[in-house]
Amino acid sequence: MKARGERICCLTVYDYSFAHMLDRAGVEILLVGDSLGMVIQGHPTTLPVSLDDAVYHTQCVARGCENALLIADMPFGSFQGDPQSAFDSAARLMGEGQAHMVKIEGGAVMAETVAFLVDRGVPVCGHLGLTPQSVNQLGGFRVQGRQESVADRLRQDAQSLQNAGASVLVLEAVPSGLAKEITQGLTIPTIGIGAGPDTDGQVLVLYDLLGIYPQKSPKFSKNFLDGAGSVSGAVQAFIEDVRSGQFPGPEHSF
Repeated sequence: MKARGERICCLTVYDYSFAHMLDRAGVEILLVGDSLGMVIQGHPTTLPVSLDDAVYHTQCVARGCENALLIADMPFGSFQGDPQSAFDSAARLMGEGQAHMVKIEGGAVMAETVAFLVDRGVPVCGHLGLTPQSVNQLGGFRVQGRQESVADRLRQDAQSLQNAGASVLVLEAVPSGLAKEITQGLTIPTIGIGAGPDTDGQVLVLYDLLGIYPQKSPKFSKNFLDGAGSVSGAVQAFIEDVRSGQFPGPEHSF
């Protein structure tokens, strides 16, 4: 799709029923995000999500997924140690959970682990920019890459992850121009969330798309259920707006 210039649609999902709906609607990537800690479990961050939680929700989603690429988040603490322990966690997500790919937060520091996993048959999606598992280190949920020193590090991190064998890269809450530059410099597809219109695809947290998360949603999200008439209509509106380039607009970007 990247080679053809076709935009990729991705949504987070945590259960069978929504997975079935999104898969049939034609969403290309279903992401079992550790955002489940916030929108499902009610925590203020993603940090409390356990590997058992991630495996359970991935199992649920897998039962409704026939066509989409199923990516599962590696929870905090399940991969940051040595590469072997990361492989052990990934093996559970792919074996028990039936994920097709795992997602790891972090830049060049994780390149060795990414290469270790890829060499052993585990496809990996990287995640740069605002990495929610590092929220305490970053000082909150803040845009990353406005300072040139940080932007340069993100450019280098993206290349490091691609060189290590990552297949996909999520860019979260980074300035639009930087996300465009990183995207054009990679052969692997980028999936943006709050990263402007020029990434190869877009992802939203499903509960933000539906406007049902009771806490404040981020600037880069949009309530597609408003005016859509149904949940399936909201999903179709998201797909159509991503593929046509209408979403994200300037109001959803940095």
